[in-house]
Amino acid sequence: MRKKLIILFFPMLMFLVTIACSTNQDSKNLVSAKVVNVVDGDTLNVMISGKEETIRLLLVDTPETVHPTKPVQPFGLEASNYLKELLNGKDVQVEVGIGERDKYGRLLGYVYIDKQMVNKLLLQKGLARVAYVFEPNTKYIDEFNSIQKQAQQNKVGIWSIENYATDEGFQTTLNEEQNEINPNLQVNEECTIKGNINSKGEKIFHTEQSPSYELTKPEAMFCTEDEARAAGYRAVKR
Repeated sequence: MRKKLIILFFPMLMFLVTIACSTNQDSKNLVSAKVVNVVDGDTLNVMISGKEETIRLLLVDTPETVHPTKPVQPFGLEASNYLKELLNGKDVQVEVGIGERDKYGRLLGYVYIDKQMVNKLLLQKGLARVAYVFEPNTKYIDEFNSIQKQAQQNKVGIWSIENYATDEGFQTTLNEEQNEINPNLQVNEECTIKGNINSKGEKIFHTEQSPSYELTKPEAMFCTEDEARAAGYRAVKR
């Protein structure tokens, strides 16, 4: 009797396991793909069922490296190179977003490699910010925001440059409203400390060791940090 029960139970168990696995796969709309090219930190080309598709990673944005009208932005190359090393030529799975495509015809989705979501990895490493949050593609937004908050606290990647990554995007200069250097600025080649007033009205100075030094368009130049502080400027946060 016991042997008969085991014989009857085992097929039923296998059937339930199969259903559970299928349900888990379907809930994520996972599609197998092979990466043929990484365009930049948040865009890649893949082969799906013999057809090449462009995928735009959902809910994340990385600094520009290939934009036709924007310069290469800080940490853009790091994000692009990280994705190339991680994904080029690799087999991945794609969780396709609701609605699937954006206005450019690109597939919207989350990419997985070795059971890790690439979107999350970029956020963890400070190579991307949470962005382009539009219903109904907000499935992981709470988790993404939590990961980003941790990266901000650790000041990794894009978060190591004060006022660089914002809700509106990445600032190409630390004072975008003033594209030209102050015409009244007196420049002394021996004085290299840059003073800048950010969009919040904060006076900040940047030394040549500051990660955002090259981005800064000065509104004042100082020879020493004490001189900058005397003028009401504080050191940039790192």
